[in-house]
Amino acid sequence: MKTPLLLTTAAAAALALAGCATSPGYGSGGYGSGSSYGGYNSANCRDCGTVTRIERRPDSSPNVAGPLIGGIVGAAAGREIARRNSDSDGRRNVATGAGAVAGAVAGNAIQNRTGSGNFYDVHVRLNDGRTVVMVQEDVSGLREGSSVQVRDGRAWAL
Repeated sequence: MKTPLLLTTAAAAALALAGCATSPGYGSGGYGSGSSYGGYNSANCRDCGTVTRIERRPDSSPNVAGPLIGGIVGAAAGREIARRNSDSDGRRNVATGAGAVAGAVAGNAIQNRTGSGNFYDVHVRLNDGRTVVMVQEDVSGLREGSSVQVRDGRAWAL
């Protein structure tokens, strides 16, 4: 009885491992000559290459839109709350100033959390020997050693 159980287990394991086997796909030399992707033969693609380095650099230009809009909204909200709860002009002015400061701080925090302002220098060594540096905000799917095509002012993963 141990032999059929052992044979059944071995057959199940073989089937499970066969499902993990890879088949030729894009870039693995499937159809046509050489490896290709999207109709571009890597040997003949003038704008294809390899990422050699990715450097992150923050945007050096100041962006005041978040704090400015937050300050305006905060000032208006503080003024309205004080108008409903107090007859004193002094209290309204203090509430307007406090609302403006709180709104500016909140607007700045929101702007910083959105991730805007980060740029990446993507260094690409093209197949013909040229080296180009692309400045782009998004590098999803790219890392050093990635095969890319340079088009529309940025590097696209192949």
